[in-house]
Amino acid sequence: MEFKVSELEKEPVEFDLQVKAGTIDFGEEAAQEGALATSGRAEVIHEHRGPREIVADIRLRGRYAGSFQVPCARCVEPVTIPLEAEFDLIFRPVGADAGGAERSISAQETEIGYYQKDSLLLEDVLREQVLLSLPVRTLCKPDCKGLCPRCGKNRNLEACSCEEGPTDPRWEALSGLRSRIKS
Repeated sequence: MEFKVSELEKEPVEFDLQVKAGTIDFGEEAAQEGALATSGRAEVIHEHRGPREIVADIRLRGRYAGSFQVPCARCVEPVTIPLEAEFDLIFRPVGADAGGAERSISAQETEIGYYQKDSLLLEDVLREQVLLSLPVRTLCKPDCKGLCPRCGKNRNLEACSCEEGPTDPRWEALSGLRSRIKS
């Protein structure tokens, strides 16, 4: 769904959509399961920057809810993560803050995004919000054994017959440290 400044200046746009899986590309970080429900409101806010300069900001308020699959950090098996969140975002035209001398910005200004060509795509906003909401590290279970570094077998599903292998000679100086600390 595209929000055009020219249309938003006439009246705000309310939206209530079910985004089908595959519509938004989340990359390798996540895969959408089922529909992504989203609803909210888009409107233009005119920012006066002097007697003749007016910037048309787009304010997008809404919420989303959906289910996503992300890879386990140890065994790369898919893990289902339900997500639900609200957002209240401001977008300015690209270049609106460019030029002039350097200036300090407030904490609120760090939350501002930018749109190009007088429009904003809801799909781009949802993609960003979902990726920011995903956990940094996901495990399929707390005691996940992960993959064997030698043969690549999933240690949760089958035992691995690989040997531990030779230790790195650079660590030999520390090999007896544990026994020396206990005594």
